[in-house]
Amino acid sequence: MTTNNAIHVRFAFGAIILAAGRSSRMGRPKMLLPWGNTTILGHLISQWQRLGSAQVVLVHGPGVELEPELQRLKFSLNQRIENPAPERGMFSSIQCAADWSGWKKGLTHWAIVLGDQPHLHESTLRDLIDLAREHPGQVCQPQWKGRPKHPVILPALVFPKLQSSGHSDLKAFLKANAPEIALLQSDDSGLEWDIDYPADYERLKPIFKAGIDRTAE
Repeated sequence: MTTNNAIHVRFAFGAIILAAGRSSRMGRPKMLLPWGNTTILGHLISQWQRLGSAQVVLVHGPGVELEPELQRLKFSLNQRIENPAPERGMFSSIQCAADWSGWKKGLTHWAIVLGDQPHLHESTLRDLIDLAREHPGQVCQPQWKGRPKHPVILPALVFPKLQSSGHSDLKAFLKANAPEIALLQSDDSGLEWDIDYPADYERLKPIFKAGIDRTAE
């Protein structure tokens, strides 16, 4: 007979990296931009592997734009999802991921990761994962200045509902399906920004490097 009253809840998450956008505002493929000692794409894949994701999957658009880099990274064909119509918006990529049959059995959560936020502090992401582990039945998001931000972690009770959702975007979907969201109060100012334009890229690269330097101290 055990005297430990703690209940162990299994926790295993998959990471969905959204990379189907055309990067029209950037003027060149943002996922292929240099980042640290790799590319934005390479950084995100390795980052979520380090964070303990049981499966890292990439949602991409049609065409071969990312293929040379994916081959260099040795990223498996079996972990890629094609969104045939990315012009429908980010939510269509999320729905493609929810409808995908290649997920490993036993996953309890899915992290929806924007492809244009490589600058987020890894400590922020770890704190978000810890929050999801502590609140296994709730959707979890970081919050910056009172506003929910990405990444978003969805539990198994919510994620499959995306397949048949008729909502226009993730925000509307969450409002209807996850009225109680666990929020991580964060001081990571990078949550405010996406890399959309060349000026964003140039502004956020030093912020990322400064975070790496602080970690190394």
